[in-house]
Amino acid sequence: MKNITLSADEDLLEQARAVAHSQRRTLNAAFREWLIQFTASAGDEQSFNALMKRMSHINSGGKFSRDEMNSR
Repeated sequence: MKNITLSADEDLLEQARAVAHSQRRTLNAAFREWLIQFTASAGDEQSFNALMKRMSHINSGGKFSRDEMNSR
């Protein structure tokens, strides 16, 4: 595991430590969890972009009015 150095406002850091403490975990563990979620969301974006590329051949036939889009 690598060590990293971050900069943060002292008050914000104390608040983050308090939140982590109230959740019975360390700030380090909370950051690791955030990092996992952060990188997973980037994967979601990549998956979405890949899907849009695969579907680029689909043509909706033009633009629709607001009423047309909301009709059921």
